[in-house]
Amino acid sequence: MAALVSNRVCSMVMRKQSAILSSVRHLSFSFAGPRSLDEILKKELVEDKTKSELEDIWKSYHEEKQDTVALVLSGEDGKNVTSRANQQPFFVQPIFRDNGFFMMVSQFQAPAYFLLAYLEDYKMDPHSATPLLTFSVFNDYATSKNLSLVRCDVWNKGVDTTEGRKVVQALLDNYRVDENFQSVKMFNENPNTFDIDDYISQMNERWNSSE
Repeated sequence: MAALVSNRVCSMVMRKQSAILSSVRHLSFSFAGPRSLDEILKKELVEDKTKSELEDIWKSYHEEKQDTVALVLSGEDGKNVTSRANQQPFFVQPIFRDNGFFMMVSQFQAPAYFLLAYLEDYKMDPHSATPLLTFSVFNDYATSKNLSLVRCDVWNKGVDTTEGRKVVQALLDNYRVDENFQSVKMFNENPNTFDIDDYISQMNERWNSSE
C-alpha cells in the first residue's frame, strides 16, 4: 500500500503537476467492473417502477454485495457528471486517515467509467498502475425517471468500502458542483495553476464532515 504523506510532502510530489498530468495521459487502464446496467439489473423487471422504488431496489441489492457501493444521482446530475468527465477526464483524490493521507488519481473512460489508482504507482510506471477501485455512472433512466445509478467496485483491500464510498461521493461532487468543477478543469487544462495545498485542505474538511 502507498505510504501516508503529509501536506508538505504531497505538495513537493505534485509541484510539477504538468509533468504528472503528462504521464497520466499515457495511461491505458482496463476497466474491470460492469460495463452496462444490464450486467447488474434485469431492466425489464423495473421498467414500471417509480424513481423511489428503483432507488430502493438498487441500494438494497448492493447491501448484500461485498466490496461494492451503490449511490444515486438525479438524472440531470448524472448526465452532467459524465459529460464533464468526458471533457476533463483526469483528477486527483486524497484518502485521509488518522496519521496522514495518500493520493489517488482518477481517469474517466467514456461513456460511463471512472478508474482510480495510487498516484505513487503512476509515478513509478504509469502503464502498469492497477486501479484500486472503479465506478460507473449509469444514465439509462436519467431521462425517463430522472435517476442515475452509480456502482462502485473496490478491488484492493488497502481501501475499505467506507473509504470507497467517500471517494466516489467526493469525485462525483467535484464534477457535479459548479464551484468544485473549476478545480477539475484547472487540473486538466492548466495544471501549473492548480493549488494542491488549498485543494487538500478543502478535501480534508469535506472528508471529515462526511463521517
